[in-house]
Amino acid sequence: MTASKIIIVGATSGIGRKMAELYIRRDYKVGITGRRLELLEEIKQQFPQQVEFARFDITQPGSIAHLEMLVSKLDGLDILVISAGTGEPSKELSREIDKTTIDTNVNGFAEIANWAFNFFVKQGFGQLVTISSIAANRGNSQAPAYSASKAFQSIYFEGLAIKAAKLKKDIIVTCIEPGFVGSKMAKSDNLFWVVPVDKAARLITRAIDKKKRKAYISKRWWIIAKLLRWIPYQVLKKFG
Repeated sequence: MTASKIIIVGATSGIGRKMAELYIRRDYKVGITGRRLELLEEIKQQFPQQVEFARFDITQPGSIAHLEMLVSKLDGLDILVISAGTGEPSKELSREIDKTTIDTNVNGFAEIANWAFNFFVKQGFGQLVTISSIAANRGNSQAPAYSASKAFQSIYFEGLAIKAAKLKKDIIVTCIEPGFVGSKMAKSDNLFWVVPVDKAARLITRAIDKKKRKAYISKRWWIIAKLLRWIPYQVLKKFG
């Protein structure tokens, strides 16, 4: 039986790395990407028979060529996970932070998602996954570009899910919206319901296995998502 193949874009740390380790233990052939060569090589050295890697920055030209090379090394692709992203507080509305956020979470994300969806359409099957955020549900004064970029990801994936259904293709489009996860991305001073990285990775892989269209990590963050959509602007502006 041929091993399943997965590519995780952004697998050198945090959720992406933990997911890579989980899929390796499940005997998948795993393609990993990231900007830090030493971390990619470290994972490859630990699991030389199962892991292939490609070093690139999704904000720079050439991402698609690297992905195509990685698919060739894996001899196929069943699942692609977009875990690469950035999120810095921007209390002073830094243009530099906004640009980096948009270049990574919108432009880089969309290039990879577009390529992967079309790859799966041509192939006739596959699963495309993104790690968005609960922040996608409303604006936030502390990191406005981050919330907007995650809203873009979630809405884009909803559109892809509809497109896959209309095309009648065996393509699963899965959007994950985590709440606070205990990684370096969690920079707020008001954290609650924090999910450890190991647990978050396990819950995400479970949602992928179940072919969910959307999942919250952990499930209780579904409540926050509903509340955020329901809260009137006059209330939101006091806390957001």
